[in-house]
Amino acid sequence: MSTVTAADKPWLKHYPAGVPAEIDPGQYRSLVALMEESFRKYAERPAYSFLGKEWTYRQVDEASRALAAYLQSLGLQRGDRVAVMMPNVPQYPIAVAAILRAGYVLVNVNPLYTARELEHQLKDSGAKAIFIIENFAHTLQQCIAATPVQHVVLCAMGDLLGAKGLIVNLVVRHVKKLVPPFELPGAVRFNTALARGRQAPFTQPDVGPNDVAVLQYTGGTTGVSKGAVLLHCNLIANVLQSEAWEAPARKTIPPSEQPTAICALPLYHIFAFTVNMMLGMRTGGKTVLIPNPRDIPAVLKELRNHTFHSFPAVNTLFNALLNHPDFDTVNWRNLRVSLGGGMAVQAAVAKRWLERTGCPICEGYGLSETSPSACCNPVTAKEFSGTIGMPIPSTELRCIDDDGNEVPMGTPGEIAIRGPQVMAGYWQRPDETAKVLSADGWFRTGDIGVMDERGYFKIVDRKKDMILVSGFNVYPNEIEDVVAQCEGVLECAAVGIPDEHSGEAVKLVVVKKDPALTEAHIREFCEARLTGYKRPKVIEFRTELPKTPVGKILRRELRDKK
Repeated sequence: MSTVTAADKPWLKHYPAGVPAEIDPGQYRSLVALMEESFRKYAERPAYSFLGKEWTYRQVDEASRALAAYLQSLGLQRGDRVAVMMPNVPQYPIAVAAILRAGYVLVNVNPLYTARELEHQLKDSGAKAIFIIENFAHTLQQCIAATPVQHVVLCAMGDLLGAKGLIVNLVVRHVKKLVPPFELPGAVRFNTALARGRQAPFTQPDVGPNDVAVLQYTGGTTGVSKGAVLLHCNLIANVLQSEAWEAPARKTIPPSEQPTAICALPLYHIFAFTVNMMLGMRTGGKTVLIPNPRDIPAVLKELRNHTFHSFPAVNTLFNALLNHPDFDTVNWRNLRVSLGGGMAVQAAVAKRWLERTGCPICEGYGLSETSPSACCNPVTAKEFSGTIGMPIPSTELRCIDDDGNEVPMGTPGEIAIRGPQVMAGYWQRPDETAKVLSADGWFRTGDIGVMDERGYFKIVDRKKDMILVSGFNVYPNEIEDVVAQCEGVLECAAVGIPDEHSGEAVKLVVVKKDPALTEAHIREFCEARLTGYKRPKVIEFRTELPKTPVGKILRRELRDKK
């Protein structure tokens, strides 16, 4: 692909006042340097709020340093991978800071994974240790023997809540019964690890920009989840890009108010990881942790307790909040940025959100492979554009054909991205990396888009058969590989269908080998092997599947047939 000149960046003429064309990712050597600057600069400010309790930057600094010392005391080597499998609880950001400060690589894990999915990720990443909330410890118990994991740190919802934590844990364990029985011999409790770390020496490693910071797992076209290798410099770049992009809105926050963001998106998802946790750290903001965004009444109850300025969310969450009768009990007047990402924002939802809050949804676009933000609508916009916006500072986007040549403006082509936030490649998969990353740094997204004369991009289709459920990538091959193992299934195909709640949902078409096979049997089989958002919403039985002359299943035909 040829080099892009300034003339090829029409979007720069439409940047809001004060937003730079470029950022300098070299101003920090690592995320560790960024975090430690914030620990010093904002020591007395609250960094996190959770269930009514706050932790200052100083407290996060001290706890993460102790935890880093504990991890080092286990004999882990520099660059070893450490997994974190938790919802949005304060132990999450503390564990992340500890892992990075100790010189290790963070592996973000979805806590809703089944044992099959968890086993793959732990084996593929080579994780030697894991922080896991006890609610999901039974999942780890089922697969730990087959993984390289040697050290388990067990967390509980109330670990850091003092006396209140005893009540919280009692309710979680015995009233709501959210902790299934488990046995993990040798596991160490989070507070025990903290106490041991406070007595242990800590050696500060020199972490540099090209060291690996995070393995962010994303579905593969082959159905195998791959780890996007995000370097410290990739994530620093995206934090600074996001800060520069949001600056016009941030400037309108009164000096007397601490910038406050609601973190309802899961931190294991790269969107919340960068735009909530790391950006909040960089700007000295307070992050309000929402442990379960599906519990809409609880989310609204929590929001009533805060003056907040930033709300990153996916379309499904915006919509669910709008449809709840308690929506107007929250004070939305201080909201400056409503950031929509992870999936397409629906125009009807955006219209209602603007009417009810006075703050338009600013839709952006990115992928795990781009740390994630690559494109966004201006935060100064007064209305919903229906596009993914334009490339953010230091980022280039173009639409290309199958040979990598740029297509004319207004012509659909595969979106390719180049910028300092683009991953180094896929973990130990040079073959897969070569398919998507060119020698001169362009990443092929698999999304088909068009660019208009202003440099705004719009996604029109998907090159690959990926299904996007509430912001999560679901790959048909993975579902088909699982269902094909179900007794009584001759063959099957999974496709995405429109869904008003989740954007898309999974539809499974099955050809029976055994006439006695039922929908209930397939659902039960999937429940044990696939996390919730991957499970088929619609199951249809047919006598045969449409195929090409060489026998390839025509998924598009299954999608088009209602």
